[in-house]
Amino acid sequence: MSRVLILNEHEVTELLTMTECIAVMEDALAATARDEVHNPLRQVIRAAGAPGFLGLMPAWRGGDAPYYALKEVCVFPENPKRGLDTHVGAVILHSGETGEPLGFFNASAITAIRTAAVSAVATKLLAREDSSVLAILGAGVQARSHREAIPLVRPIKEIRMCGRDGDAEETVRGADIIVTATSSREPVLKREWISPGAHINAVGSSIPTTRELDGETVAAASLFVDRRESTVNESGDYLFAVREKAIVPNHIKAEIGEILVGNADGRKSRDEITLFKSLGLAIEDLASAAFLFEKARREGRGTWVEL
Repeated sequence: MSRVLILNEHEVTELLTMTECIAVMEDALAATARDEVHNPLRQVIRAAGAPGFLGLMPAWRGGDAPYYALKEVCVFPENPKRGLDTHVGAVILHSGETGEPLGFFNASAITAIRTAAVSAVATKLLAREDSSVLAILGAGVQARSHREAIPLVRPIKEIRMCGRDGDAEETVRGADIIVTATSSREPVLKREWISPGAHINAVGSSIPTTRELDGETVAAASLFVDRRESTVNESGDYLFAVREKAIVPNHIKAEIGEILVGNADGRKSRDEITLFKSLGLAIEDLASAAFLFEKARREGRGTWVEL
């Protein structure tokens, strides 16, 4: 009989600090670039007429403590109207040696923290070092997480946030770093609003049928991604721009992990516009769950149950 660790939303948020998560994400992305992980494309189950969909995101990582993990998460765009996160589900961690389940963790909290932490990694690698004005399009969970994460890697002096009823152009103009964290199906960011040298983290869209950026923005920017295979199959921001012939398929400069391991360069000039298209990878959830499992076990946190 095995013992399994359960961590609720509050416990995940307490244990997975943003500063620690940024370091965990750097390690996970570098491991991905070194081909030390197995991270297949996510599977999406969408029932006809259903208001949301179920995403399945499996991953494996080897090493001294190998793990399998699966994030199963429902995405319901209308949930904020009910006072709920748009992403609800669990991350399940398994031993990579025996397959035994080790932990069940709140996926909403993990997703909120690790997504912003990955954007912070990209910002640290790509944004100008003196970037001080942060503009965030969106007012939900991810917007708030990014408001916490980005100032940890750049000397932010001014933060502007804009919900769906705000003025996106006024929010973005003159910003050094821009985050799009919306549930919009159509572009919320236009090329003419973006200053030379700005860095963009495009976070909100993770499926082929929605986008937050117009094709001109994608074309004008040096495009960096979490993973090429995911981008060309899942990113509406990328796929719409290709279909509109705003970019060619080889527009992607590099994966973030490739910069971390020294196999690719990041920003090359002060006026260059850089864009990180974030889709979210299962290996990021696995790395977060493994960190939580090990830290909770050390500190005696969470609830243990017999299976």
